[in-house]
Amino acid sequence: MDDKHKKHLALTQVPEAQRAFAMHDRIWENNRYVYPVVSRRSKGLSIGINLNPDKVCNFDCIYCSVDRKVPPVVRQVDLAVLETELRLMLQVVQTGAIYQYDPFDRVPAALRRVNDIAFSGDGEPTTYPHFLEVCQRAVAVRDALGLTDVKMVVITNATMFHRPGVQAALAYLDAHQGEIWAKLDAGTAAYYDLVDRTSVPFWQVLDNILTCCRARPTVIQSLFMRVHRHAPDEAEIEAYVGRLHDIIQAGGHITLVQAYTVARQVTEAYATALIQTELEAIAAQIHARLPGLPVEVYP
Repeated sequence: MDDKHKKHLALTQVPEAQRAFAMHDRIWENNRYVYPVVSRRSKGLSIGINLNPDKVCNFDCIYCSVDRKVPPVVRQVDLAVLETELRLMLQVVQTGAIYQYDPFDRVPAALRRVNDIAFSGDGEPTTYPHFLEVCQRAVAVRDALGLTDVKMVVITNATMFHRPGVQAALAYLDAHQGEIWAKLDAGTAAYYDLVDRTSVPFWQVLDNILTCCRARPTVIQSLFMRVHRHAPDEAEIEAYVGRLHDIIQAGGHITLVQAYTVARQVTEAYATALIQTELEAIAAQIHARLPGLPVEVYP
């Protein structure tokens, strides 16, 4: 772990910051779609755009923090409303007024920066049928406010990358400070089925991630946990590292691996957090086989 990451990790251990990081409610005032989050992985403020307010997702991850037992308030995306919410939210951030609100008033000064606008929310954002249009609208709002350095992040399970409309949206974001955070939670199909619970086959996700990494530098986001009190075994981690190796050997460009764990209330109580040393041991295995690949650990 380099000095920059150690400094950031130290900031996240401040009690005020920890409470802020723990709050990932996708709600802001009366907004339907746009919400601010203090994100450890963004190292500051992330402005989320929820394209799945109906809570429909093609994954059913055991560690998901979305409560699907509570009916959604909004089921459709109104792009005009979303655009207005994003503009007003960014203006609140620009003026610094957001830091008068709980929990943002507890954020250390070093983390009071807007890092990105993130397509995330209560499901897989790339399943939204007008994904390219919403990307274009979000970029236009960002640029009109002079925030061209703010990244456009897609937090995704990589299941839709083979669709032409999604490929067009990702290509558009490539030219507008885009960054893809692609989920890879497993090394084997059996563990993938256990953790992500989806009808999308593992090979499809792997193919999509490789295609994405060949087209652009990509961040890999991987959540590791205990399942029924058992951490992933040595063979599973070895297989996971092997997947990263295969992507790179096949011409993919991975800029970073984010190794993190359960941090909030989850769908299945038997999915529980790893401790920091366990995550660091996984990072060490990645470094041992892929010494040039950056890994950040988020306990």
